Amino acid sequence: MPADGMVLEVKDLKKWFPKKKGVFSRVVAHVKAVDGVSFALRSGETLGLVGESGCGKSTAGRCILRLHEPTSGEVLFHGRDVLNMSRGELMSIRRKLQIIFQDPYASLNPRMTVGSIIADPLVIHRLGGRREREERVRHLLEVVGMDPRYSRRYPHEFSGGQRQRIGIARALAVSPEVIIADEPVSALDVSIQAQVINLMQDLQQKFGLTYLFISHGLAVVRHISRRVAVMYLGKLVELAESDELYTNPRHPYTEALLSSVPIPDPQAKKSRIILEGDVPTPLNPPSGCYFHPRCYYATEECKFVEPEFIDIGGGHKVACHNYQKVGELRAKKRDSLLQIDAGGAP
Repeated sequence: MPADGMVLEVKDLKKWFPKKKGVFSRVVAHVKAVDGVSFALRSGETLGLVGESGCGKSTAGRCILRLHEPTSGEVLFHGRDVLNMSRGELMSIRRKLQIIFQDPYASLNPRMTVGSIIADPLVIHRLGGRREREERVRHLLEVVGMDPRYSRRYPHEFSGGQRQRIGIARALAVSPEVIIADEPVSALDVSIQAQVINLMQDLQQKFGLTYLFISHGLAVVRHISRRVAVMYLGKLVELAESDELYTNPRHPYTEALLSSVPIPDPQAKKSRIILEGDVPTPLNPPSGCYFHPRCYYATEECKFVEPEFIDIGGGHKVACHNYQKVGELRAKKRDSLLQIDAGGAP
């Protein structure tokens, strides 16, 4: 049975892509794109999943829907394991689990009209007759803020923001419960991003939707998400309520990410944390904590012992041996800045 209020639970999800070599294509290694990720989505909430490009966040989202077949793990939708379902069972579940893709042009068939694109899920799931589908398409276009007459046009006739609205309408066609939004605004102009984010929030209230919002834009994630999970090299390193994570990060990687977010105040004092070294490859990740080669808090233990993903209180989870030290040093920095603002000595 699902945990109270949880609509989707991901447990120890892994996706390893084999690396093959030689004439006989022998598997010589694995790219550990997703390596033991666990989290849960409460009904009606938005969980933000953030991290650098290549950290595995999009792969994790696609594995949940089985667009990529996971290597191992569990994905429970209302207590039923999606990964063990037959093709027929999966078809019925996919009505309730939909996705919004990152590129609003590449995800739309250029040879189909907008009406056909939005109606396609209805045809696949055999929902309604022709007139009902046409009516549904017109209604969905209105819902996402577009003229129903646009249903006869083609994707190339629209701007990026309009195409993403069409993608959202397509995801809504079969009345889903959960939508995985895979960087839905990263390809859009900044002015359009806010419109699409506000639209998604309005739709969430109207239809009771649950979002897994995947992004590398920390400011966007904070605006839309109730909770935020931070991913590094295929693993979750921190998860907390949005305000808690942004004001009190306890993992060095989260702290470094947040220090890079611009502040729209030229008088604000902020120290940028520059991470040294390159991002390790998931083909051959470091021993112990994956982050230790770039971490300014790293100890000998970090080099050899992988930290557990533990709850440090109030649902704030972190995978770090030195999370207490991170918190103590942040508190000292905060006190120092307060003294400077007050005119005292740092």
